[in-house]
Amino acid sequence: MNLIKSTTTFSFYTLISRILGYLRDVLIAIYLGSGPVADAFFVAFRIPNTFRRLFSEGTFNAAFVPSYSSELVKGKKKAQSFANEIFNLLLIGLFFIVVIIEILMPGFIYIIAPGFNENSEKLGLTIYLTRITFPFLLFVSLASFFSAILNSHNKFAAAAAAPIILNIFLIIVLFYGSYLNDQLVVFLSYAVSLAGLVQLILLVYYSRNLYLPKFSLKFKIGNKIKIFFNKLLPSIFSSGVTQINILVGTIIASFQASAVSYLYYADRIYQINLAIAGIAIGTVLLPSLSKYIQSKDQKKIIFIQNKALELSLFLSLPAAISLLIASEEITSSLFGYGSFDKLSVKKSAEALFYFALGLPAFSFIKIFSSFLFARNNTKIPFYFSLFSVIINITISLYFFNEIGFIIIPIATTISSWLNSLLLLFFLNKKNYFSLNLNLIIPIFKIVFSTILTSMIFYYLINFFADNLDYESEFKLLTIILLVIVTLIAYILISVLTKAFKISDIKLKY
Repeated sequence: MNLIKSTTTFSFYTLISRILGYLRDVLIAIYLGSGPVADAFFVAFRIPNTFRRLFSEGTFNAAFVPSYSSELVKGKKKAQSFANEIFNLLLIGLFFIVVIIEILMPGFIYIIAPGFNENSEKLGLTIYLTRITFPFLLFVSLASFFSAILNSHNKFAAAAAAPIILNIFLIIVLFYGSYLNDQLVVFLSYAVSLAGLVQLILLVYYSRNLYLPKFSLKFKIGNKIKIFFNKLLPSIFSSGVTQINILVGTIIASFQASAVSYLYYADRIYQINLAIAGIAIGTVLLPSLSKYIQSKDQKKIIFIQNKALELSLFLSLPAAISLLIASEEITSSLFGYGSFDKLSVKKSAEALFYFALGLPAFSFIKIFSSFLFARNNTKIPFYFSLFSVIINITISLYFFNEIGFIIIPIATTISSWLNSLLLLFFLNKKNYFSLNLNLIIPIFKIVFSTILTSMIFYYLINFFADNLDYESEFKLLTIILLVIVTLIAYILISVLTKAFKISDIKLKY
């Protein structure tokens, strides 16, 4: 496997999905803005979408890929049998979870968005919309299973491309937004569930030569299955800790008008980089790292871990600095249209600024957790993640009444850095990973290249300030051009400083 090539493939489709997701969110911002209807839809959309991220963005892989890979070594028949038992248990378990929550939806929404109880109209709409979107959980979780099958065989394209379907469906509905009026959020909600079903069908098709599901109510829960689920539950929590922290933030933010919407738009911007710098690398890394750990190839283990961290920092650090420099200009250029007014831009940009401070940490959590997941250790990341969430909740609740929703991204960033440092400390203590000279020098080069590039970006943002004003008709085009120019400058500087080596593209890991 080539880490950079595979990551590029995964990242390409992920980037396409994020770009379409941006177009979707611009249309949502235009038609819904940041009012009570938008808040209701975002909660209804965020609940199943959070579960999608928890299951599909590396979390299910963390438990499944090492176990399935070890069965593949023993033979295709054993791997098929193991996969089939997992599939049947997932299908039955998820089906009953969806049915139960659909029945108990009012109580479920009370837990997820308790602040909505003060507005009965908003609460009723949220319950109605979430009942429509919630089947998405069943479809996308099963889709994640088939993605893991593909990833185990080092096939990443279809799994990375599948989420594009959701954005296409939502964009099609939004193009008719002016005709649908008050029914727009209802059609959007139906589109969510339908997209989940189509995504599942697509992944079943692409994995048909590797695995075809055989539904059966007769299955034996042996030790291998028990071990898998014992790993899955902690991995869902630990690998998805960033999403859990955001969900916690949504719950707390529901007590402040429009705060859910502000956090949603800020989240959408920084998630673009996280998907590439953390999720893509962690997903691509896991199958090969699991293989090398099983064969006890220490030289390969150290090499691939160092390259993964180096690549993650190379992608996340300049993105974080750029968001800090131009959080308001970026937010305004991307979403400042229609119902999304200047106040909405200002509030979302504030949230984005503090999320940006934690962007490298969000990526490191994904990478460091993968180092442990490949060793079939999901408990330690779980414990650290649990501690991180407790810290996040404590800080958020303690300061929320005093400074409002902005404490949520601050608390998320603080708890995420703490989580990543705890993971690094544990990996170092167990001699699974250490910051040696071979890694420190490339990190220094990346930091130096980032500083030079950031100075260029800061100058460009100030020079074109008038074109980036909220009222400017050219702000989106301007920010896109400035980002492209800065990206080219970063690559050129990185090649000159050797922070990025063209020869790495051809390396086999």
